[in-house]
Amino acid sequence: MTSVRFESIGAEAQPLVILDDFAPDPDGLRSVAQAADFTPALNHFPGVRAALPADYLATQLPIIAAAAAEAFGRTGPITVVDASFSIVSTPTGELTIPQRLPHIDAFTEDRIALIHYLSPAGGDGTAFFRHRSTGFETVDDARRDLFFRHLDIELRHRGVPPPEYVLGDTPLFECIRTESARYNRALLYRSWNLHSGAISPDNALSADPDAGRLTVTGFFSIA
Repeated sequence: MTSVRFESIGAEAQPLVILDDFAPDPDGLRSVAQAADFTPALNHFPGVRAALPADYLATQLPIIAAAAAEAFGRTGPITVVDASFSIVSTPTGELTIPQRLPHIDAFTEDRIALIHYLSPAGGDGTAFFRHRSTGFETVDDARRDLFFRHLDIELRHRGVPPPEYVLGDTPLFECIRTESARYNRALLYRSWNLHSGAISPDNALSADPDAGRLTVTGFFSIA
């Protein structure tokens, strides 16, 4: 049975939902992933993605809806924006500049992100950040122009980050929370939180779902 904890992130106290024992059959999900057709991801994700089994969302959406109602006050219909198996696998030398920085997935209050960890050994979790020069931990529509203006100036004058995954504090961002991965744990948080996978330097970055950082990533709009 899924256990649910409601916590918060940073000074802005944005909600974070931690769901352990999230799916009823995580081993079955891994088996599906091992037979899936993974292809290079779009939208700046540094790795590969594959389609989920048809019953994944039907099974998990009621849990997501109940948790979102309590944590985020979103009680309306859920629209699935995107959901897939995902594996971080891009070599550090091939990372684009946006992939070396914390990011935002969307800028509106209705958008909720899910990450569901499916590596039995746990592996790398998820980190959340504060932008030092603005103090922003979240970036919504009202903040986006100011945030990106500051970031553009900083990158032009201080140089781009080295070709590596962001991990911990950096000159431009302070890490305000790292949530560890655990087999069959899921996190829910607003997509406007500055965040990144907490990818360790010793991660082999394998695209093999049996060996790599296998997750489900999902993005929802909840009215």
